Amino acid sequence: MADQLDPSLARVNATSIARALRNPAATSRPGGVGRVLVTGGAGFIGSALVWGLNARGVHRVVIADRLGSTDKWRNLSPLVFEDYLEADDLIQRLEDGALGAFDLVLHMGACTSTTERDATFLARNNFEFTKTLAAWALRRGTRFVYASSAATYGDGAAGMRDEVRETADLAALRPLNAYGFSKHLFDTYAWHRGMFDRIIGLKFFNVFGPNEGHKGEMRSLVHKAFEQVRETGRVRLFKSYRADYPDGGQRRDFVYVKDVVAMTLHLATTNEAQGLYNIGAGLAHSWLELIHPLFVALKREPAIDFVPMPEAMRDRYQYFTQADVGRLRATGYLASPTPIDAAVSDYVINYLMTDKRLGDSVGR
Repeated sequence: MADQLDPSLARVNATSIARALRNPAATSRPGGVGRVLVTGGAGFIGSALVWGLNARGVHRVVIADRLGSTDKWRNLSPLVFEDYLEADDLIQRLEDGALGAFDLVLHMGACTSTTERDATFLARNNFEFTKTLAAWALRRGTRFVYASSAATYGDGAAGMRDEVRETADLAALRPLNAYGFSKHLFDTYAWHRGMFDRIIGLKFFNVFGPNEGHKGEMRSLVHKAFEQVRETGRVRLFKSYRADYPDGGQRRDFVYVKDVVAMTLHLATTNEAQGLYNIGAGLAHSWLELIHPLFVALKREPAIDFVPMPEAMRDRYQYFTQADVGRLRATGYLASPTPIDAAVSDYVINYLMTDKRLGDSVGR
């Protein structure tokens, strides 16, 4: 089959890209440092990963995305990369060899709207495209890391563990929206095809931080709340519709994008890493605990209004998420997540208030 490959080839490549990230002079390819393809590389997490690669001395980066009419092109302005192309041209240019060889593919490109109702579009964009790109990478022994989502866990009734030992572990999950289902489709496909000994899937939890401004309604609450406070002095939060959660007491695993970069690049360069991994802080905080540091950073007294949740969301709303990061820790990732107050403060003061992107002079 197209995606059949000796698993040792992909694992060996993890060692080579690790050398390239730690030492730009090292590479598995002759004539330069390792090359990295980042899909969705102008987007939120994708551009943050390019920033992280640049910080590690890796500049031979090719970015594929759809810039459209948003201003996410600004995420690319401070970054160093060797080529950009529109995502619709990617597969053909990979297949005809025009883009050359890569040591690592970071596949972050997807429609991430949790309110998108066109399941056919999501299946093509998030599932079929990932299948094609993964098969291309596996045929060439290229390390392949892709974005899954914590949305695959649904309401969490089946748990939020990323260890998959048997088909039932995935079959028990019930995503609450079409986006989560599209991500679950590829996780399940990869499992049935025996791909998890050669690729890495990342189940991102509630990521927030610089470079997300183009995401519209899919921006984090921190970004939305910052604009609300600037315009009205107040923040709007959804009321709770469950007796066991007070208004503002809904709890999520909020993880700072800089931590996500560190976790992702650690896994990409760790030879033993394979399969699915939760990418989160491993801690749950309430919406109020997330918002309070924003008011502190802005030197304002908290002012919060609780507003009705749209009826269409009420049966599809996650009241609690918390990543089990045991598998991540087992790979040797020992760094503690950035405390939520410090993360919100850094984001607000160094990026939102100054309208900066990752890689601008103020950014770390």
